[in-house]
Amino acid sequence: MRIDFDPAELDQNAVYRLLTATVVPRPIAWISTVSADGVDNLAPHSFFTIASVEPPTVQFTSVRRKDTLRNVEATRQFVVNLSPEPLFEQINDTATDFPHGVSEFDTVGVEREPGHRVKASRVAASPVALECELHSTVGLGTCTVVFGRVVHVAVDESVLEDGHPEVTKLRPLTRLGRNEWGTFGGVRERARVPYADWNRS
Repeated sequence: MRIDFDPAELDQNAVYRLLTATVVPRPIAWISTVSADGVDNLAPHSFFTIASVEPPTVQFTSVRRKDTLRNVEATRQFVVNLSPEPLFEQINDTATDFPHGVSEFDTVGVEREPGHRVKASRVAASPVALECELHSTVGLGTCTVVFGRVVHVAVDESVLEDGHPEVTKLRPLTRLGRNEWGTFGGVRERARVPYADWNRS
């Protein structure tokens, strides 16, 4: 038996809990930005995915207006740092609602390195950094979807195999429901079957 839920009859928190517990696992964009005043910001965002490969574009959603969104609007740049399992505590700590103008890099103790094509700092210990320039934003109620064109990719050579990022070395964290996080598990590999080779018998 299924239980039916009508989003129109639920409050916003109930809808949030229902969707985030169902759409799992979600990759975490650990987004670094810099304000117009030069203050570095760093925060995890789990509403994140690839939007396009031509041009290379990623997207994340800011739930309500936060420093990340304000900084992107002001500077039109940001960096998506991959969120690896060994940095779990720091990633979670940067989700704290620090006052405006406080740098999570400094307060949490996250080592930074300069961006190559953007002014925003990168997380030095993150194995992958996607440097982005703002393409556009779309407002959806209390949320804003941000599209960023990827203008530079920096990958630590230690996570590459034959020039390709190896997921067992990346060890990406994911978000689940409530306060749950997902760590890297097993991998199943299977190629897609071309229709010309399709045979159900």
